[in-house]
Amino acid sequence: MSNIKQTLDELMTLDGAMCAAVVDSASGMMLGSAGSGVDLEVAAAGNTEVIRSKMKTMRSLGLQDVIEDILITLGKQYHILRPSARKDGVFLYFVLDKQRANLAMARRKVQDVDKELNF
Repeated sequence: MSNIKQTLDELMTLDGAMCAAVVDSASGMMLGSAGSGVDLEVAAAGNTEVIRSKMKTMRSLGLQDVIEDILITLGKQYHILRPSARKDGVFLYFVLDKQRANLAMARRKVQDVDKELNF
C-alpha cells in the first residue's frame, strides 16, 4: 500500500510527467500534489467540474457503469483524470508532456497506483 505522497512520487517517475494531484471531488481541494507546470489548485477545481458533469450525464442517461478515466488531449499535454477505485469522491489528476510521454504507459501507471493508494 502507498500513501498519497508515494503515489504521486511514483507517477512523477514516468517520462513526460509534469505534475500530479489527488483531489477531493466534493470540494475540489487537493489532498496532495507533486510537480509543476500547471496551476494545480485551479486545475483541481476545474477538473472536479469535469468529473461531476460526466457523472451527472451518466446518471441522466441511466448508465449503470463507472468512469475508468477521462483523457483530455491538448496540443502539448495529456491530462488524465481517474476516479479512485479505493475511495469514493477522490480522483487522480495527472499531466504529461505530449512529446515525451507514452500515453498507454501513463494510463496503465495511473491504474496501477490507484490500486495501491491508501488513505
